[in-house]
Amino acid sequence: MATPNPMKTTYPNPIPAISKKRCTVSGIITTVYGLEELPEDVTEVVCLWLLHPRLQTHSCMEPVAASAIQDWNIELERMKETGRRFGLIAVSFDQRNHGSREVDALANEAWRSGNKSHAPDMLAIYHGTATDVSLLMTYISSYIFPTANPTIVDHMVLGVSLGGHAAWHCVLHEPRISSAIIVIGCPDYFALMSDRARLSKLHSWTHSDPPGSQFIGSEDFPASLVEAVEAYDPAGIFMGPLRSRTVETYNRLPSDEEQRRLRPLMKRMFQGKRILNMAGAIDKLVPYKCGEPFLRWLKVALASDGWLGDGVFTLQDIIFDNVGHQMSSQMADKANEFILETMTLRSRPVTFAKI
Repeated sequence: MATPNPMKTTYPNPIPAISKKRCTVSGIITTVYGLEELPEDVTEVVCLWLLHPRLQTHSCMEPVAASAIQDWNIELERMKETGRRFGLIAVSFDQRNHGSREVDALANEAWRSGNKSHAPDMLAIYHGTATDVSLLMTYISSYIFPTANPTIVDHMVLGVSLGGHAAWHCVLHEPRISSAIIVIGCPDYFALMSDRARLSKLHSWTHSDPPGSQFIGSEDFPASLVEAVEAYDPAGIFMGPLRSRTVETYNRLPSDEEQRRLRPLMKRMFQGKRILNMAGAIDKLVPYKCGEPFLRWLKVALASDGWLGDGVFTLQDIIFDNVGHQMSSQMADKANEFILETMTLRSRPVTFAKI
């Protein structure tokens, strides 16, 4: 299963120029975009974290930063006299075992490319990347705004492919992140790995009756990995134990007892957040069908008459026709639109009703 760069044709050449500052934070080479473009009167800044695809490096996210910052600064000029003014910067870095941090190239590959530990490798890499985002969020201001002028007041994350998987972890587990843009990522790791195991014709999948019934707990999907999925993966956390999960788990409403467990958990992790999920209709590497049951379950919960209730968080789920495993130009446009919308909502002046 070949993995070409999903961002190879996303943006036109040449890309808009953007300032860059390199910082080494906790041993991680970090690139900050847009510092020189910040308007002088801005005292509050939103930081957009950019997470790259598997087998790529942080540099492929530069066009995302340049495009989003340029568009926001144009919008900021238009709304000069209205609302609070927030600047926008972006940060990218190499995911674990990628680029400057690579220590084992095979660990980035899939089963079909000879990596027998593909399932634990991939989850560990992007779970680690999400942890790195939280670490860098804590310390990045010391390197770029040491006098706290301006100040970072909010964080967004945008991830593509492997970075999209990581972005789900970020928005779920990091309370400082208010919005996420997931491009060709998946919120259900077990469903994604099960599909790959089937297509890769793994022994643990094919030599069981029915096929796949011995996959959980096998060398391909070890018991300790099951525990990690249930602790950190979005579907793993909310859908219950993997061993008892069936198609019906996604289709039925949670019982009263399950709802009592899920409501405070989901509100703690998602309250007030905005999520844009984008997928390619013909993506074979991260098929939309793998995440669709969980996303549908979330939408039912979020409906105005749903058991979780309308307004807890916002989820936009968009499938792009005739798009495979890539960030299409239409996806890039939608991402920028979502970023501008999120920034504009934050900038609106607060009004109080007369009593």
